[in-house]
Amino acid sequence: MINASALLAAIDKGQAFNNPKEFAVWLGLTPKPHASGNISKMGGITKRGDRYLRKQLIHGAIAFVSRAAKSTGPLALWALKFRATKPFNKVAVAMAHRLARLIWILLSRQEHYRVTAANLSA
Repeated sequence: MINASALLAAIDKGQAFNNPKEFAVWLGLTPKPHASGNISKMGGITKRGDRYLRKQLIHGAIAFVSRAAKSTGPLALWALKFRATKPFNKVAVAMAHRLARLIWILLSRQEHYRVTAANLSA
């Protein structure tokens, strides 16, 4: 409830953003690109935007990822698959990024989250 009310207070229905990627960038949940010559690497998150919302989403994602093994939902399966090859904190930030994009989609369409075949393959 705390996260939901904070998100609604900050972005309402997300009409300030054209797509979910813009919302995730605004929150600071996207990696910083570093490039030199032909070499391009992605660094840590940018930490731009609303610090409180980013912190709340990351804390929620940490809790979710730590309990993903006990769940069979599509997001939990995605987290477990990603966790097999990446460190815990990277998975948690990636989950927060994914949740932010999902939140924007649900707010802009004014829908409730429901599991579909599209969610399973994403």
